[in-house]
Amino acid sequence: MELCKNKHIRYIESLDKRHEDYEYWLSEHLRLNGVYWGLTALCILDAKDTFNRTEIIKFVDSCWDDRYGGFAPFPRHDSHLLTTLSGIQILATYDAIDDVLKGDRMDRCVQFIVGNQLDDGSFQGDRFGEVDTRFVYTALSSLSILNKLTNEIVDPAIRFILRCYNFDGGFGLCPGAESHAAQVFTCLGALKIVNKLDMLSEEQIEETAMWLCERQLPEGGLNGRPSKLPDVCYSWWVLSSLAIIGKLDWINFEKLREFIISSQDVVNGGISDRPDNEVDVFHTIFGLAGLSLMGYDNLVPIDPVYCMPCSVTENFVKYI
Repeated sequence: MELCKNKHIRYIESLDKRHEDYEYWLSEHLRLNGVYWGLTALCILDAKDTFNRTEIIKFVDSCWDDRYGGFAPFPRHDSHLLTTLSGIQILATYDAIDDVLKGDRMDRCVQFIVGNQLDDGSFQGDRFGEVDTRFVYTALSSLSILNKLTNEIVDPAIRFILRCYNFDGGFGLCPGAESHAAQVFTCLGALKIVNKLDMLSEEQIEETAMWLCERQLPEGGLNGRPSKLPDVCYSWWVLSSLAIIGKLDWINFEKLREFIISSQDVVNGGISDRPDNEVDVFHTIFGLAGLSLMGYDNLVPIDPVYCMPCSVTENFVKYI
């Protein structure tokens, strides 16, 4: 079976045209993230122009939260670090950051991000106080793209991340929490963004790589933690983590490719979490991103740290 590129492009293109669907309005809280997932998937498929650049930038602009700064998932919602990163990633992909974050918006956006850092170096996602290593990554990634990282922000954040390292080689969402592949990515990605991977010893890196490669199951797919079913999205979380630490070849590419390809809808396009399930844009982007990391079928290269096209991230200013 081959990758149904054109059908995936048409599937992603159709997602914002389903205004009569009940599910469309139930997903407002994911809309800006969904635009980022769809745009990045199209970039991997070398079909970036499928989306209307002007309309997408206009939508991102409409998600600006003028009360708190940052970007909300949909107009009139509250801003959050997760959707702020998605907004910034979309604008960076279109080279439009200066078009939207103009006037005092840049300072207010940075203040929104920095203002969510707590005394222990962690970040809450918004003013309601949920803490997770995801938010450390989203904060540092956002500030990195905006070239606004400082030692005052980075140093305590790194101390918090190192406290989330577990005895088994994985990372949890907070100190003492269970290891999870997505949290491994957020922690390794954050360390890589700020050039601090050397804060982990060679032995710790080896333990992390071993924990990650143990996520591959006999059917070829990867899971997020022991005793769970395989899920296409971990093709990204696990492979990107291994790529960051230079251990990408510790996974059986052939079996993983077969699992991802068998999870696509060959009639209508899109990729699901596992074969024969309903497709969605979340699993479509992360399935394609995993295939890109494996160098499959001339897909556009994806940056394992930022989950954006390498052609975009090569222009980012590196933190030293």
